[in-house]
Amino acid sequence: MSNVEIGFAGLAVLLLLLAVRVPIAVALGSVSFVGIAMLTSWRAAWGVLSAVPFNFLGDWSLSAIPMFLLMGFVASRAGLTDGLYKAMRVVFGPVPGGLAVSSVGACALFAAASGSSVATSAAMARIAVPEMLRYRYDPGLACGVIASAGTLGSLIPPSILLVIYGIFAQASIGELFMAGFLPGLLSALMFAGMIVVRVKLRPSLAPPLDERPSREEMFAALSELWMLPVLVLGVLGGIFVGLFTPTEAGAVGAVLAVLLAMIRGTASWEGLRQAIVETAISSTAIFVIAIGAVLFMRFMAFSGVPDHLSAAMLSVTDSQILILLQVALVYLLLGMFIDSIGIMLLTLPIMLPLVGGADIDLVWFGIIVIKLLEIGLVTPPVGLNVYVIKSALGSEVSLTAIFRGVMWFIVADLITLGLLILFPQISLYLPSLM
Repeated sequence: MSNVEIGFAGLAVLLLLLAVRVPIAVALGSVSFVGIAMLTSWRAAWGVLSAVPFNFLGDWSLSAIPMFLLMGFVASRAGLTDGLYKAMRVVFGPVPGGLAVSSVGACALFAAASGSSVATSAAMARIAVPEMLRYRYDPGLACGVIASAGTLGSLIPPSILLVIYGIFAQASIGELFMAGFLPGLLSALMFAGMIVVRVKLRPSLAPPLDERPSREEMFAALSELWMLPVLVLGVLGGIFVGLFTPTEAGAVGAVLAVLLAMIRGTASWEGLRQAIVETAISSTAIFVIAIGAVLFMRFMAFSGVPDHLSAAMLSVTDSQILILLQVALVYLLLGMFIDSIGIMLLTLPIMLPLVGGADIDLVWFGIIVIKLLEIGLVTPPVGLNVYVIKSALGSEVSLTAIFRGVMWFIVADLITLGLLILFPQISLYLPSLM
């Protein structure tokens, strides 16, 4: 077998292992180890296996991941996100589908603090969905909005997926953070607009609220909201003006979250301990998968598969739009079966040479990839966020109803994706000002 044939065979075995639910870190590592051994020798494969994890984990930029995770867990444990839904409800309650629109705003702000789609969906499902069901909202709309708006944690900075992409693609994490802001805002506006239009056309989906908060109630609700924007803007503002690097920003965000918790009076040693434990568990899971992905990148580089595929695709067309549409199709198909981190780390070794050959901006491509991963989080049959909502609510709402509810939001996401592909400046405008 030639090197390219061995590479394609390894890729097929990897997909087969993932199909039978082998953990992605194990699948990536084992296929890469055997593939490198077949391309070189067993001794060389053992050398790669012993050197790559140490060299990869020694990268200073990786420290941004546990720091941003710690920031999110501290903010959650200290209750900095507790008043989000209440404040958004005061602002958007009077509009058609007000509770659902409020959920979009609350998810967007929560996502900016946590950087995690799953954490956002799990937290908001317990807060917002019971409230919407109490006001006789359509169960599909109530659950679909949380599952879909929860994905904004992948795009709105500081996002863990953007950090991982930046490390593997060797793109500026600071520019990626700035690039994700406007697309994240556009996604939230598309969701809100779609809800308002649907409810106007079919009012039974979301009966109007009779309550009208007083000025005092509005002030009290909004007064609890200031800490979270301060936290997020403090981190992003420091990166934007060059006060600190994205890696340093993670540590600044974690410290700032602790200080805000102390000001709020909700800081505790037990809460900090729990946040640190959750950070350690989450970081370890991400790093183990990332090590497998690094080994897979080495295997693909040895085999020559990425260059072979890149040359084949570029021989058909050199149009950036057509190439991105083909890439989008691959991600949408994989998103039906594999989790977001797994898809990204599985595909980047193959896609990055293609992107380089087509002269596609890595920051722009990164935002498109993250948007595609967001869609994958709610796409049946393995939409992770949908199962998170189901787990949080138990038997209160059926899985079928949740999947039915997210379909309208997938349509809105596809429209947003099209705008991001057709108009790159939506993503690249803020990075150009840095």
